[in-house]
Amino acid sequence: MSILVYTESWEGKFRKSTFEAVSYASEVAKMLSTNVIAVSFGEESEEELAKLGNYGAEKVFACNKIEKGDSETTSNFLAENSVDANIIVFASTNTSKMIASRLSAKIKAGVVSNAIELPLEVSPVTLKRKSFSSKAIEKVKVNSDKAIICLASNSFGVIENKKSCNIDKRTISISENIRCKGQEITTGKVSLTEAEIIVSAGRGLKGPENWKMIEDLAGLLGAATACSKPVSDIGWRPHDEHVGQTGKAVSPNLYFAIGISGAIQHLAGVNSSKVMVVINTDPEAPFFKSADYGIVGDAFEVVPKLIEEIKKIK
Repeated sequence: MSILVYTESWEGKFRKSTFEAVSYASEVAKMLSTNVIAVSFGEESEEELAKLGNYGAEKVFACNKIEKGDSETTSNFLAENSVDANIIVFASTNTSKMIASRLSAKIKAGVVSNAIELPLEVSPVTLKRKSFSSKAIEKVKVNSDKAIICLASNSFGVIENKKSCNIDKRTISISENIRCKGQEITTGKVSLTEAEIIVSAGRGLKGPENWKMIEDLAGLLGAATACSKPVSDIGWRPHDEHVGQTGKAVSPNLYFAIGISGAIQHLAGVNSSKVMVVINTDPEAPFFKSADYGIVGDAFEVVPKLIEEIKKIK
């Protein structure tokens, strides 16, 4: 019985979330004394596909390119090739969640989303997951013969476990039922959902012209930039930077909240951050109750000083 793991690439390159999912699958495989088979639906080079072997994949089904929105074609292939796999692993990307739910119905497998650690037991699969907007940890048992695990971002880490990786190229027919009419691709920026450090700001910055210091701080730290919902709604920042309950849920190691009051909807999307640093002029701002470190002060004074000190040690 193999462990199957779905992989995603962007412009022919795998990102951290894929390597994290393969690392996780590899550790689960050790528990079952079995191997890992990765599945790719991109146009990666053989060199890029071979990188999956660095994290434990012993075989890769390298299929012809399928549009990310085509969950029917991808779930059909995964269903056909999961006969000998009792556990299928996904990262927690939007595409993965869409495919995982469809695959669940096809193979009658229980789905555990937001998994945060290796299974406590493998028969039946029992593990812990984040729930209630990451405010609680839930212990879940999968009662079906097969289990689908969606690993929460930045919850497990990337672990090298080098294997000789056999690349098995497959050509599959594409469903006529789903068509992607267009997509917007953001380039040149750190992905929010994979970022280890995020610098986020809100209306306390008073206008889009003041975002340069946020970008400068993020650049020094190798961080992604983000914003609160009101900021994206009024057009100060693009909507793809909006984090929160109605935006993107993130799980960085370090989250800066600058000039953000900390509405419950925003907190719901950032609660998984390992360390949160809040900078706000209002000592009663709700965000301070959730912060690991808080600075009561004007962002226009604090952030430049922070940048200055970071430059000294860079």
